[in-house]
Amino acid sequence: MDLFSQAAGANQPLAARMRPRSLEEVAGQDHICGEGKLLRRAIQADRLGSIIFYGPPGCGKTSLSEVIATSTKRYFERASGVVSNVSDLRKILGAAKHRKEMNGEETILFIDEIHRFNKSQQDVLLPFVEDGSVTLIGATTHNPFFFINNPLTSRSQIFQLEAVSEEAVQELLERAIDNKERGLGAMDIRAADDALKHLSAVCEGDVRRALNALEIAALTTPPSDNGVIHIDIRVVEESIQKKAVRYDHDEDEHYDTISAFIKSVRGSDPNAAVYWLAKMLYAGEDPRFIARRLIILASEDIGNADPRGLTMATSAMQAVDFVGMPEARIILSQATTYLATAPKSNAAYMAINGAMDDVEHGRVLEIPKHLKDTHYKGAKNLGHEGYKYAHNGEGHFVDQEYVPTETRYYEPTDQGYEETIRKRINHWNSLRSKGGQ
Repeated sequence: MDLFSQAAGANQPLAARMRPRSLEEVAGQDHICGEGKLLRRAIQADRLGSIIFYGPPGCGKTSLSEVIATSTKRYFERASGVVSNVSDLRKILGAAKHRKEMNGEETILFIDEIHRFNKSQQDVLLPFVEDGSVTLIGATTHNPFFFINNPLTSRSQIFQLEAVSEEAVQELLERAIDNKERGLGAMDIRAADDALKHLSAVCEGDVRRALNALEIAALTTPPSDNGVIHIDIRVVEESIQKKAVRYDHDEDEHYDTISAFIKSVRGSDPNAAVYWLAKMLYAGEDPRFIARRLIILASEDIGNADPRGLTMATSAMQAVDFVGMPEARIILSQATTYLATAPKSNAAYMAINGAMDDVEHGRVLEIPKHLKDTHYKGAKNLGHEGYKYAHNGEGHFVDQEYVPTETRYYEPTDQGYEETIRKRINHWNSLRSKGGQ
């Protein structure tokens, strides 16, 4: 079967025409397709077993499967977890077995959205995968360890594909504009650099979405008097239906926006904080970066005024990493509004800063002898004794020296739970001033 017999047919979408024909044309995925990597070595040596590709939409699962079939010169069959039934599978598998027995021709069976197959459909594949009648390549956006039968995953090598980087997407867009055989090279297109950057950013690693938007832009934009089709940021926004937000990921706008976000949470304004959160997410900011900053803020600006803030922020970080976008926006919004409306205190932050400054610039204080380790012979001879066990005291408190300085690093405020801590410390200090328990 010729996978690419005039693949650049006029009626095919640009994304289909621009599918890679070789490993060199595959966008991204260097972690599995780069020089010396396992998948590349297996393809080049034609030593492939069954494979499951797991990754987000538009990252190249289908394209990579077709490249494998072309590179290894194997017959390529398609099936779909959405429309193929057991009868369809039996026909495909039977034909593959016959080809191998009659002329030794190997078959790759590519199943898109394999996670949609039920248990019985997946079980049909097992004997044919085991005896080598077909080399299975399954593609899924869902975690295969959750959605695909264990007997099938145990017989397959699982490769996780990543969303294609913005740089790689832009390179593909430029390639599509220049390519006269399969792309838009027959048209005189001038694409603004900021337009291609915007398109590369908002497609969120989905190459198919980016190429489809580029094609719409090219086909619907009237040429100028000299026949040139100008694709600017306005045209791209309309084509992909997402407005460009001024947000450079490694320059001023990035730092200014996260600064506004943090200061809004610190300033107890949940509405402002959620707005800056929305801007960052819309512009494609990594939600894990935002979650990490919330964890820092939970200790720096809230601290013991609401100890649950750190728990909330840490849980949000784990949930964001587990769920991913777009649903992660809800988790970040919950954490942001909670922290913005929590009582505030920077006492813990000031305490460690003060102590660190003293350690760095002052004399390192000697550890009192009664606090030193006594779990070895000879400790008593060194004077390491006299420690009073706090739990033996009234209220689990005893008066003894823990550090040879009167400096108070932690000064709890009267905000939230920290007011309770402040009263407790004041009570202990009054006991110390009386010299007793």
